[in-house]
Amino acid sequence: MTDFIHSIVSIFNTALYDYYIIPLFLIVAGIFLSVRLGFPQIRYLVETFRVTREKPLHKHGISSFGALMVSTASRVGTGNIVGVSSAICLGGPGAIFWMWLIAILGAASAFVESTLAQIYKRHDSETGHSYGGPSYYIQTALGMRWLGILFSSFVLITYIIGYNLLAAYNIQDSFTGYYFYDKTTTPIIIGIILTIAFAICIWGGAKKISSITSYLVPAMGTIYVLVACGIVIYNISNVPAMFEIIFKNAFSFDAGLGGFAGSCIMYGIKRGLYSNEAGMGSAPNASASASVSHPVKQGFVQSLSVFIDTLLICSATALMCLSCNIEPTKDISGIIYVQKSLASVLGANGAVFISFSMCLFGYTTLIGNYYYTEGCLRFIMNKRPDKLTRNIFKSIATLIVFLGAISSASFAWDSADLCQGLMVLVNIPVILILSPIAIKALKNYTDQRKKGLEPVYIAKECGVEQPTDYWNEGQKL
Repeated sequence: MTDFIHSIVSIFNTALYDYYIIPLFLIVAGIFLSVRLGFPQIRYLVETFRVTREKPLHKHGISSFGALMVSTASRVGTGNIVGVSSAICLGGPGAIFWMWLIAILGAASAFVESTLAQIYKRHDSETGHSYGGPSYYIQTALGMRWLGILFSSFVLITYIIGYNLLAAYNIQDSFTGYYFYDKTTTPIIIGIILTIAFAICIWGGAKKISSITSYLVPAMGTIYVLVACGIVIYNISNVPAMFEIIFKNAFSFDAGLGGFAGSCIMYGIKRGLYSNEAGMGSAPNASASASVSHPVKQGFVQSLSVFIDTLLICSATALMCLSCNIEPTKDISGIIYVQKSLASVLGANGAVFISFSMCLFGYTTLIGNYYYTEGCLRFIMNKRPDKLTRNIFKSIATLIVFLGAISSASFAWDSADLCQGLMVLVNIPVILILSPIAIKALKNYTDQRKKGLEPVYIAKECGVEQPTDYWNEGQKL
């Protein structure tokens, strides 16, 4: 049965990626939005850091930093280690260049989708929180609830099944090099431990999730990047040749055009998308929860999240491995390549560090992924799910974590690639259609900043005619 499902998944993956559909969607949208908005992901970096430090407007709200950490928790995951390693081993070192490029361009898409999520977010009278995401701006701005339901369904499939299967698999796979690992029993044991840890967290609610990730994500990211920098410095004599091979491979005929499915371009785009999620419509679900005075603030913050994920943490893995002179081959694709690279400098301690990093990265990914799906379930049902429904949903999500730990690598990766592609197919055209709303919001924000004001958004002043739960004149934000 699993083989049959995998064969169907492979057919759809071929259509979406080998025929350039997903790459073209991401690159064209990234270029268009970057140019149309004047590259806000770069021009407003200083302003981005300023708004990230702001506190929520009211006690029930989640701060920009809290929303940033929830979205980064999902972005920063096992893909930053295993995904990068696989891209290098299977596509060549040049895949890193294309990963960088898709992140820089994708940050503009992340800005637009997160700004839209803020504009069209909803108010939860029971908790005092706001919520929303692409399904809500599709329904409100385009009047297409059916498309919003389709997108929400894709999110559920992607995060509860595709991404959480893969995250759980990658966590247990990081232990394969240890003496105690048994391919029959160890995945089951690790799956049980992961399942229990995941269940404990998701029954704590959104505020608890935000609180946990606010501490875990900065800590794990900082430690990992510092260790990676230390290894690069240790191998500093290899750095010039390392960058030479990245750029040479990125633009070589064989790597770029000789068999596009296996090229550095394709692997850079696929693994870059899996890692930073820019343009997929996932991060806006977290963005909508932030309590800010202007939607553009959260657009800036989510652009920063893309940079943190790819330009910082993914680059840390890539440069760390490539500086160690371990030949990347298909046979060591994945966690083995990273472990061998670290072992060349740290010895046996390298494997322990990677396993520790994979556990932290993977666990916060599981938490962040689940957070995204709660709002989508609510949208599909058109109401807040009752306690029984929520508990059934949590139980299914918990079971998927266990199944991921005992699944195969190829099935987990291919499922994730297909699911994320389906989200892109819906979200990218939508944000291109609605981009004028984000453009007006950005102009409104910059005009107020030029006058020395702390920007406050009024929907009708910015051309939004649809009714919104927030952003109305005279309304307390």
